[in-house]
Amino acid sequence: MESIPKMKQWWKEAVVYQIYPRSFKDSNGDGIGDLRGIIEKLDYLQELGVDVVWLSPVYKSPNDDNGYDISDYQDIMDEFGTLADWDELLREMHARGMKLVMDLVVNHTSDEHYWFVESRKSKDNPYRDYYIWRPGKDGKEPNNWQSFFSGSAWQYDEATGEYYLHLFSKKQPDLNWENEKVREEIFKMMTWWLDRGIDGFRMDVINLLSKVEGLPDAPVTNDNDRYQWGGQYFVNGPKLMDYLREMKEKVLSKYDIMTVGETPMVTTDDAIRFTNEQDGVMNMLFQFEHMDVDSKPGSHLGKWDIQPWKLTDLKKIMSKWQVELHGKGWNSLYLENHDQPRSVSRFGDDKTYRVESAKMLATWLHMMQGTPYIYQGQEIGMTNVAFPSIEYYRDVETINLWNDVVVNKGEEPEKILKAIHYRGRDNARTPMQWDATEHAGFTTGTPWIDVNPNYRDINVEQALKDENSIFHYYKKLIRLRKEHPIIVYGSYELLLEDDEQIYAYVRKLNDEQLLVITNFSSEQPTFTLPSHITFTEKQLLISNYAVDENESIDTIVLKPYEARVYKLK
Repeated sequence: MESIPKMKQWWKEAVVYQIYPRSFKDSNGDGIGDLRGIIEKLDYLQELGVDVVWLSPVYKSPNDDNGYDISDYQDIMDEFGTLADWDELLREMHARGMKLVMDLVVNHTSDEHYWFVESRKSKDNPYRDYYIWRPGKDGKEPNNWQSFFSGSAWQYDEATGEYYLHLFSKKQPDLNWENEKVREEIFKMMTWWLDRGIDGFRMDVINLLSKVEGLPDAPVTNDNDRYQWGGQYFVNGPKLMDYLREMKEKVLSKYDIMTVGETPMVTTDDAIRFTNEQDGVMNMLFQFEHMDVDSKPGSHLGKWDIQPWKLTDLKKIMSKWQVELHGKGWNSLYLENHDQPRSVSRFGDDKTYRVESAKMLATWLHMMQGTPYIYQGQEIGMTNVAFPSIEYYRDVETINLWNDVVVNKGEEPEKILKAIHYRGRDNARTPMQWDATEHAGFTTGTPWIDVNPNYRDINVEQALKDENSIFHYYKKLIRLRKEHPIIVYGSYELLLEDDEQIYAYVRKLNDEQLLVITNFSSEQPTFTLPSHITFTEKQLLISNYAVDENESIDTIVLKPYEARVYKLK
């Protein structure tokens, strides 16, 4: 049996709540969430019991990609408030025993950032080399790379007759990390925020910083498109670890903080290299493998080509990350964020069994090893929204997709709208549903994006009043994590590997076992306890249906989306 590792850390024991400020709470009636709105709701977060708040970007930005295009790293977006408001937010959070993690977006800036404004003026401008500029090739772009947001990853600039690289929107030029001055500027900026008192960084697409020398053309894998996926030339590039080690040495190692890297397309080996406690470069990372369980591999529509997912596939992915990182690295546990649809609509049942399946998913995730993340609204079971037409959508990725595949390539609008309803990022960005009044109590004005019409039934006010609500269930899960070290530090063993309805697993620490049983279906499958699991005492820690404590657990006929957790000795 395992004993608690020497490396106990506060960030392993924490539960993180992500705030997407634009959609959280508007304090001044302009229809856009802001810092004062967050301050108003800190008591709510304290009531939930979370330890850390990760704040999506609040820096100065023209908002092409909702704040992930930064024009000034050391100031606050006008719509969100002022630096004084931000200072007050930090003070108020710390006063309640909560920590603040800021978003660090340093793969790219906005094209309105001072560095880029200078960089595009002339080829010999001192800031030219802060970005990745190249002359065209054969009258076309420097290479055939495709942007994450559709179309070419290059933009032609009239002023100097060259192209700049943008892996995301054309208003998000990639920084040139080869340039020592760029790294110095970024490290200085990070230090400035840490000295102001923040408790860490969530690092946006941090494993894309290093590009392969020469920026070669990508192999043609999609004949329907002029532009091709070039990830092998910029994901986990050749100098990535050098850059991150330098960042750790010059900045991160000097503070007791939490760092989490957003790292698309990583393996468990990459994760161990990034997060091991001997010479790793971050505390934990976000991987995306489980978020692609419902995408058709190799489709020209990428994540928008939806396929039915199988529980056995999800088990393989999650179990691999649980087992292979145990004792070697650290996981982040999440089902939702500002880039992903609502989990109850995707992995549960957002109609008949919304409450039951939202609680089941929460149980299943929070009992695993790793630091759990709750995305705003997840704790009340907010659902996807199905807006009737593209006019309602605000997300640059969604709008670019529509223009690319519907307007230019003639895909069926119905098919693409259905994919957007299922997978679009705006599912997570509809305003937080506070109460049943107009606009869900988010704003007294007109919200920047429409509220999900189901806010009259699904809202915080109703959830706080109902002791059987999803909110109160999350509160209990968070409390259990504080009371039982096995939830944080225990090992993991998957049970019933081939079952397509039941996901069950065991955590072990010293002489204790934690048995987690979840039903991912609306049917009533029978759980049979494997014979190798023995115990003399059992205690029911949490369940999403009423359960008789004394009931035998040798065989259980599970209710739709049922979840139970037992502590065994």
